[in-house]
Amino acid sequence: MPLVSVVMPVYNSAATLGAAIRSVLTQTHSDLELLVTDDKSSDGSMDLLMEFARQDERVRPESAPEQGGAGRARNLAIERARGDYVAFLDSDDMWLPKKLERQTDFAATADAPLTFTSYYKMDADHDGESTDFVPNGRVIRAREHVDYRAMLVQDHIGALTAMYDRTVLGTRLMPEMRKRQDYALWLSIMRDGHDARGLPEPLAVYRAHRAGSLSSNKLSLVQYNWALYREHERLSVPRSTRALAGAVWQSLRNSRI
Repeated sequence: MPLVSVVMPVYNSAATLGAAIRSVLTQTHSDLELLVTDDKSSDGSMDLLMEFARQDERVRPESAPEQGGAGRARNLAIERARGDYVAFLDSDDMWLPKKLERQTDFAATADAPLTFTSYYKMDADHDGESTDFVPNGRVIRAREHVDYRAMLVQDHIGALTAMYDRTVLGTRLMPEMRKRQDYALWLSIMRDGHDARGLPEPLAVYRAHRAGSLSSNKLSLVQYNWALYREHERLSVPRSTRALAGAVWQSLRNSRI
């Protein structure tokens, strides 16, 4: 069985999918499987996936029975996982070659079933791949330790760097939510009494897409975080209000950095 199951949702990602997949297959830690769920793409993404699968048996693509969004696509992949660890990478992001090697070594001694790393934040039009990437982007630093209280105020875990231990947590799926499913998963793990540990070394590349104005992004934060606190975490109105105030303040602070 592979040590690491890598989960990747895909929807109309043909332009960036090849770079993302190659960044997984060229890892120095090669004991892995790449579980890809195509969410009814119409741009040839599935054809590209099948070509990679023919070339490397570690690539295991599957088409979703119906279009259900990134969260559902991830869950369909997680349900097929055979590895001790489950790691996540979106189809427009990339890993550096030693990501899994460094993180699995770190996870073995971190005394936490959920680990994450620092990562580079690049413009969406950056066309480099992990095998030839020259670090020159902004680094999003991983905290050494994150607990449930800190996580309520801010999602400190970049999903493209997250990895959880199935031997400790079992198979954990993402909640069925329209957005922020990954954030909800990390919170549910921590709510069960498990903290997360961060590796300071930047080991992944996040492509930042421009999605609306700063004000619209803040409004989206308010809407989705409130729903997360009240409907998923079942927090009281006063506690949800305090957490939301902290989240908005932290978001405003980060936008000025």
